[in-house]
Amino acid sequence: MNDRAILMTIAVLGGTGKEGKGLAWRWAKAGYRVLIGSRSEDRAKAAALELLELLNGKAFVEGTNNLRAAQAADVVVLTVPYAAHRETLESVREAVQGKLLVDVTVPLVPPKVTKVQMPPAGSAAQEAREILGEEAQIAAAFQNISYEHLMSDEPIGCDVLVTGTSKEARAEALKLVEAAGLTGWDAGPLENSVVAEGMTSVLIHINKQYGSTHAGIRITGANNRQS
Repeated sequence: MNDRAILMTIAVLGGTGKEGKGLAWRWAKAGYRVLIGSRSEDRAKAAALELLELLNGKAFVEGTNNLRAAQAADVVVLTVPYAAHRETLESVREAVQGKLLVDVTVPLVPPKVTKVQMPPAGSAAQEAREILGEEAQIAAAFQNISYEHLMSDEPIGCDVLVTGTSKEARAEALKLVEAAGLTGWDAGPLENSVVAEGMTSVLIHINKQYGSTHAGIRITGANNRQS
């Protein structure tokens, strides 16, 4: 735990879902103040209590609605299903101005979730930029990490690609990747998020094809990695 972790508040919007809950657990364990956001405040509070029990009460986790969580946070992490992506962003648009938004959303279109289906904007993260405005600082990350990995204390053998609207946005997101106990890579501008988002459907297909639950990616052959 460090001073930066103690002082920073992370809002996980959609934090009652598996991915959001897994990330919230890891950041709370690392010493960050974590706010679980949801459309249902009751569900958010229940999820926060669940995480506190897992952490033996030795963490700061609170549940509230998405807007209040976004207003109170230093960094906002969006982990909602794609069907709720636009609605959630529009509801917190003013609250996230001047803050980093880390978009974890993947544009999966049930029932064909093993087929890559990108939105007209190019990716969910690029769609977020259209909704929030060109000045918004957005990073996209964590699309290829399974819930099973996030909620495990075992070492995670897969990496995180981080794209973003600026080098500064990517650098801040990479700090969160490291705090979650993962290895992150600066994967370039936000336009490159189409690759990481699309890869999720490929990994879902691999899981189904080979009877797994947590296929991931690793970057090999790159030296002198810098966060």
